[in-house]
Amino acid sequence: VVELRARFDEEANLAFADRLQEAGVQVVYGVVGFKTHAKMLLIVRREGRRLRRYVHMGTGNYHSGTARAYTDLSLMTADADIGNDVNLLFQQLSGLAPSIKLKRLLQSPFTLHSGILKRIEREARLAARGKPGRIIAKMNALNEPQVVRALYAASQAGVRIDLIVRGACTLRPGVPGVSDNIRVRSIVGRFLEHSRVYWFGNDGKPDLFCASADWLERNLLRRVETCFPILDPVLAARVRRETLDNYLADNLDAWELGADGVYRKCSPGPEEAPYSAQLALLEAL
Repeated sequence: VVELRARFDEEANLAFADRLQEAGVQVVYGVVGFKTHAKMLLIVRREGRRLRRYVHMGTGNYHSGTARAYTDLSLMTADADIGNDVNLLFQQLSGLAPSIKLKRLLQSPFTLHSGILKRIEREARLAARGKPGRIIAKMNALNEPQVVRALYAASQAGVRIDLIVRGACTLRPGVPGVSDNIRVRSIVGRFLEHSRVYWFGNDGKPDLFCASADWLERNLLRRVETCFPILDPVLAARVRRETLDNYLADNLDAWELGADGVYRKCSPGPEEAPYSAQLALLEAL
């Protein structure tokens, strides 16, 4: 599946699709009226007497240039449920599966928007019952009105919310009585932050998802997007540590959004050591 409406890459994608077809590859150009923004790869392999599916899903494009300049995450898995979901998605995109029900994945424009709202509201209900409610999410931009309202409601219920939003954000954090429990920060460093990660506390049984979608109206309602869970607890803990906690600790490349809509550069406190999240990841390689 090749999306021809990729910004700045339309001509390159047409040429790439022609080369694939000349090599005998069946190329599909997505869904009419919905830009295909999902990033996924499915390999079906015969092993003995059975077929096994291997899946690669990511937050970034299959593009050599952005792979060097962006920060992104990807997952390679042989999980049977995820493999079946991705197989159904490819059938849907090629016109062979008009109605599908996915077991593990959330998909725009069908279940991702409602799935996010459901999980935000679950944290709000937990907080209203006196339990700890917690949301941490990282994305490129945030403007979807229902999601913004749900986050405000969750904040008012007592949910602690940290949002790492690289670009545009229509939510205002720290407004008394509205968003006291929400903090928004942006990281601007050597690499362009591009990964999307959503973490929900879920009363001690956390859900962690990676996705191709930002919390924008276009991504949640007018594009084909995928959101996939990190089911392995070791991998989920690593993503939480490296992509969420790491960026919340940054005091060199971080900018915090105030209730007045102004971003202010973070700097180390008098007794704090300087810390750059991107540099920490580079040093860990």
